[in-house]
Amino acid sequence: MNPSGKTRRFIEDLLQRYSPRGLLLYFLPMALIPATFIALAKGHVLNVLIDAAGFALYMLAAVCLRQGLQAEYVYHKSRIAGPPNPPLKTIAAAIAALATGMVAWLGAGHSLPAGMLFASGAFLGMYLRYGFDPRVEKRKITAAYGYSGDEIRQALEDSSRVIRGIEQANARIRNAELNRRIERICDIADDILADIAADPRNFRRARKFLNVYLEGARQVSEGYAETHRQTSSEALEQNFRNVLETIESTFQEQHQKLMEEDAFDLDVKIEVLNTQMKREGIR
Repeated sequence: MNPSGKTRRFIEDLLQRYSPRGLLLYFLPMALIPATFIALAKGHVLNVLIDAAGFALYMLAAVCLRQGLQAEYVYHKSRIAGPPNPPLKTIAAAIAALATGMVAWLGAGHSLPAGMLFASGAFLGMYLRYGFDPRVEKRKITAAYGYSGDEIRQALEDSSRVIRGIEQANARIRNAELNRRIERICDIADDILADIAADPRNFRRARKFLNVYLEGARQVSEGYAETHRQTSSEALEQNFRNVLETIESTFQEQHQKLMEEDAFDLDVKIEVLNTQMKREGIR
């Protein structure tokens, strides 16, 4: 992916994070606040409890909905993600329906059948406005060498989140050369994950890459992004550049060996990389 594509994806992630979609559910139950105080002033303790419980349930539904929308966004952006679990959008719809039915029946004094109709309407409204959670598995990952398909998928999803963390750190670094190098590293890492998803037999041989290399790259990138923001040092910048060169070459070699289907042992290279990170003072 070219730099403009990386920038576009970062902007999309930022817009999704601060999107107003789903915020309406936070405001709909605000009418229950004055209703609660009115009931309290009249001494209607049961109504106070019902209105307060309804408000709390609506807030819980709003939180679940926002998190469900974020999980759905990640699902649609990923090439390997499984369906969101738990299905938070569906859970949010159920909670909103429960709150609506409870307030209508016990709070507003409607009959139980009427309360159930209100609840059904709320559930249908949530579905029509936001839909339910995706349930289709994008790519079936088979078991390999004693690892189940679910274990491999979870490891790949975790690694994908690490890569996105590296990209977020990169967005805070104001150096075009370093930005391009980190973008190349992320591109190679994404390609490696795609190769593993396509052929899960590669998972066993790439576990150290997933567990050590990626996490080390994330720690280095986030550490430099934080330090770079606080102070500017040519020596620190050069140290970071040296480590990035090592990481990039190691990632390229890892990817090449996966494509060649050669068995390999990365213990020595991992130790060398860890030693260099500590020596350069950016880990």
